[in-house]
Amino acid sequence: MFSKIWTTKSAKSCSEQISRLKESIQSADAIVIGAGAGLSTSAGFVYVGERFHEYFSDFEEKYGFHDMYSGGFYSYKTPEEHWAYWSRYIYVNRYMDAPKPVYQELFELVKDKDYFVITTNVDHCFQKAGFDKKHLFYTQGDYGLFQCSIPCDIDTYDNEEIIRRMMDEQRDMKIPAELIPKCPKCGKPLTMNLRSDDKFVEDEGWISAAERYENFLRTRKKQKILFLELGVGYNTPVIIKYPFWQMTAQNSEALYACVNYGEAVCPKEIEAQSICIDSDIGTVLSDLR
Repeated sequence: MFSKIWTTKSAKSCSEQISRLKESIQSADAIVIGAGAGLSTSAGFVYVGERFHEYFSDFEEKYGFHDMYSGGFYSYKTPEEHWAYWSRYIYVNRYMDAPKPVYQELFELVKDKDYFVITTNVDHCFQKAGFDKKHLFYTQGDYGLFQCSIPCDIDTYDNEEIIRRMMDEQRDMKIPAELIPKCPKCGKPLTMNLRSDDKFVEDEGWISAAERYENFLRTRKKQKILFLELGVGYNTPVIIKYPFWQMTAQNSEALYACVNYGEAVCPKEIEAQSICIDSDIGTVLSDLR
């Protein structure tokens, strides 16, 4: 549908684009927010450098990896070591607040609008910032949920209590064996509810959120919609980016806005309906407010 000719809107200044985006937020009948990893990065949820060393320097010294992602794929010898790492990873990236109030600033901008959020992020920052749970669709899972590793069922399990116990009781980068999570139905190991393979569980909450998102789009199809894309890259563009482009092209009243440091582009076909801002998301949101 789209050519491979992109535009970055470089002819207009960043301040002009921000002013246009502010007007678009105010005048939109509905706003669909599509959020990727870049939004959480702007909020300070980074997985390397100072933040990694603050929480994982002992793992780095013992196992030799230098970022949180690599630690998640490391082949630990025992489940006690595996869950010592993952409990700490989940705790700092799910149950701790983001270092910067980027999500809160976004909420203040749209809280009085007719909005819906679709995100590939799994850190739960939207809900912690005040976004209505019924207006959120976490497509790729949630660090706060466990599922059966088989899986034997489509149920998921809140993990906050057990994660906090793992954090409190781990010693020498190991948790007590009795804290290793097991499926209450079949006894097999539990794992994170994250879309990494074909075993990802789409539970009742996931299915309901998907239906609410589809209904939101269907009932507002002809309205003046702002598709606001924040920090979405090209790892999974078919979830947010490509559908946003397509829906913008199909609705002459729609506007596509992309805020992404280093990757703010749109197809030539919807250039007139697009705002592309190559800048830090947090800085842009502060300017909008």
